[in-house]
Amino acid sequence: MSRYLMELYRDNLEYSGDVMSAIVPLMKLLSLTVIGLVLSHPKSQMIPRATFKLLSKLVFALFLPCLIFTELGESITLKNFVQWWFIPVNVLVSTLIGCLLGYLVVIICRPPAELNRFTIIMTAFGNTGNLPLAVVGSVCHTPKNPFGPHCHSRGVAYVSFAQWVAVILVYTLVYHMMEPPLEYYEIVEEGVEIDETQTNDMSRPLLVEAEWPGIEEKETEHSKTPFIARVFKSISSVSQSTLQDADLSGEGGGNSPRSIRCLAEPRVVRRMRIVAEQTPIRHILQPPTIASLFAIVIGTVPLLKAFFFGDDAPLSFLTDSLEILAGAMVPSVMLILGGMLAEGPNDSTLGLRTTIGITVARLLLLPMLGIGIVALADKLNFLVDGDAMYRFVLLMQYTTPSAILLGAIASLRGYAVSEASALLFWQHVFALFSLSLYIVIYFKLVTYV
Repeated sequence: MSRYLMELYRDNLEYSGDVMSAIVPLMKLLSLTVIGLVLSHPKSQMIPRATFKLLSKLVFALFLPCLIFTELGESITLKNFVQWWFIPVNVLVSTLIGCLLGYLVVIICRPPAELNRFTIIMTAFGNTGNLPLAVVGSVCHTPKNPFGPHCHSRGVAYVSFAQWVAVILVYTLVYHMMEPPLEYYEIVEEGVEIDETQTNDMSRPLLVEAEWPGIEEKETEHSKTPFIARVFKSISSVSQSTLQDADLSGEGGGNSPRSIRCLAEPRVVRRMRIVAEQTPIRHILQPPTIASLFAIVIGTVPLLKAFFFGDDAPLSFLTDSLEILAGAMVPSVMLILGGMLAEGPNDSTLGLRTTIGITVARLLLLPMLGIGIVALADKLNFLVDGDAMYRFVLLMQYTTPSAILLGAIASLRGYAVSEASALLFWQHVFALFSLSLYIVIYFKLVTYV
């Protein structure tokens, strides 16, 4: 009997130790977030909002690229580049499943009609950059983590390897999905030009600057208009003039107008080309993306890698300097998140039922499906054998709340800015509990790899 009690006591200690090793990293991140919240709270204002905006620009333009370059460049090789193919594919799979869940939320919760696409994209697109990097950094800072001695470098490399896919999705799928609906735009157009001027002053939510500072400066002629809807309904002045010019060119020249019209571009193709020309794909070359590309190129070419990485590398002093700067990334990101949460939730027309639906789908249901997807990929031998961190990063891509970047995209497009702010606030509050739950589960799962 005493032997049984001793084994039960030892099992309980081991279980509680596993739980604490999973929760402690999040408690560290929470402490940093609380510090940021206290420093930026409107009642104390120890640090003004302008300082947090400047800090976010430093993270975006300096700290994050340094972290990506030093860790991804050192870890990646040509062999790894081929082995890690499922990481970017997993981002696409998680986004697709998230879109399906978002569509179910629309059917069940019935948000306002003009917010249907907003509901889908907020459910589908999670934080695949800053927050996973912060979680990996905090987990690897814990002595009892299950990922081995090279935990941090491998974790950061895996997360960074998915960055370019996320950026392409932002400037294609997300950008067009966040377009103001045509009917909603017509209502706004009659008397709310004031809203556009309000978004340029200091009252704009901090979340606009929190993860992609300066994105509002990339506004184009059609950023805040339902451009796709107008093109495909042939009521946009841009599409009409383009289509008329094309028709005239097909009717006016040559001896055989009918043959020229036969060779003319089909109307649907022309409309798709017009939309593609207005897609800001050129903006994907941002500092984090450039750092990822440089790291991949240098890491996969042994001769270049020998110049930058290693104790005897001629430019090791440069990579060491960048590594020092990279150390400021995680605390800065969590302080900025605290500053964002200090502003509190904005007024929202999304509705309580839809807010709860998106939060449950994104933070509870999607991670469950993610476990099944990763398990299936493991059975199909798509994953790196015996690498617990590889699986942990894949699972994290299903677990994070909606990307803060979506708030900036909403501001850029002039669509559901206050709703994005409110939803991001509540999701990040609830994510404290959901992340704790799933990290405990993931720690248990990856130990059986």
